[in-house]
Amino acid sequence: MSRIKLKFVQAFVDRHNKVRHYFRRRGFKVIPLPGLPGSEEFMLAYQTALGSEPPKVDIGASRTVFGTVNAVVVAYLDCSPGSTSPHKSKAPTTQKARRINLEAFRVKHGDKRVFRIEPNGKRVMLLTREHLQRIVNEKASTPFAQRNLLNALRAMFKWAVGEGRVPENPTLGVEREKIKSAGYKTWSEADIERYEAKHPIGTRARLAFGLLLYTGQRKGDAVQMGPQHVYKGVLTIDQSKTEGGEESHLEIPMHPKLTAIIEATPTVGLKTFLVTSFGKPYTSAGFGNWFREQCDEAGCPDIAAHGLRKACARRLAEIGCSAHEIASITGHASLAEVERYTKAANRKRLAKSAMTKLVEAGS
Repeated sequence: MSRIKLKFVQAFVDRHNKVRHYFRRRGFKVIPLPGLPGSEEFMLAYQTALGSEPPKVDIGASRTVFGTVNAVVVAYLDCSPGSTSPHKSKAPTTQKARRINLEAFRVKHGDKRVFRIEPNGKRVMLLTREHLQRIVNEKASTPFAQRNLLNALRAMFKWAVGEGRVPENPTLGVEREKIKSAGYKTWSEADIERYEAKHPIGTRARLAFGLLLYTGQRKGDAVQMGPQHVYKGVLTIDQSKTEGGEESHLEIPMHPKLTAIIEATPTVGLKTFLVTSFGKPYTSAGFGNWFREQCDEAGCPDIAAHGLRKACARRLAEIGCSAHEIASITGHASLAEVERYTKAANRKRLAKSAMTKLVEAGS
């Protein structure tokens, strides 16, 4: 018999004179416990049984071992109705990116244990900050990939700690290479004029351009827009992605130039303003590739669709709109992101204002 007293554990000797242990808890299924009390396999099984309230089975649980990287990743990526993982509430693009990163992490480290359980029931981390720092450092030559991996790991382990699946968050303190990039280039007025000269009103290329520039939306939202979203001169949008991962509802007054472009472009009977040459709605990636070709044809090889979202914000900043006013159009959840988009425009406007005051003062 076991000398270690553990709650809900019962032992008996079977007909072969072998001691067997079971986890018996009222209202729960009886669970056999392998090995001897105090052994690692016994304590892992016992900890699993303790954490089974309310009873639930993770996707892939039969193929994973509690306490391993496999088990944590599988549970986090579980998007079934009963799952508590926040992963399923993220935008489809975010889900896809995180799944790719976490599955690759799982393939390489899946069988490794995140923690071990001491005989007294205390859980001690085996996967430490130092371990994760080395893993993240392996991607130092590709800063964007490194950032995406670390973001996915941070989200997963933060959730796992809150759920009691791991005792500590090993990503705390892990650092990555800073990305020295201004992101997508903002379209200048010269770029806009060059594109408009190549693609006249009435073409699909000009319609796509107008939807992006005069609404300030991402390409993934632009391809969803259709006649049903316009009512009494207002375009209603439920953004598919925001910085917080939640939808943002926007009601944007239609710019007269965008109205004119839509009216001049054949869209009757279509559910979306933008369709492929086969009459089908674009995917976000497909649209991005097609629009890249339109930019190349217009002699704008260094700018892309997202740059028009930034150009819309720039124009609004140049006429004196506040960060809150700009965010009401673009849907940015973070005013800091808006300010980053419009920093140069605000500096230009303020410089002009300052020089005008200097001249008027006769200095």
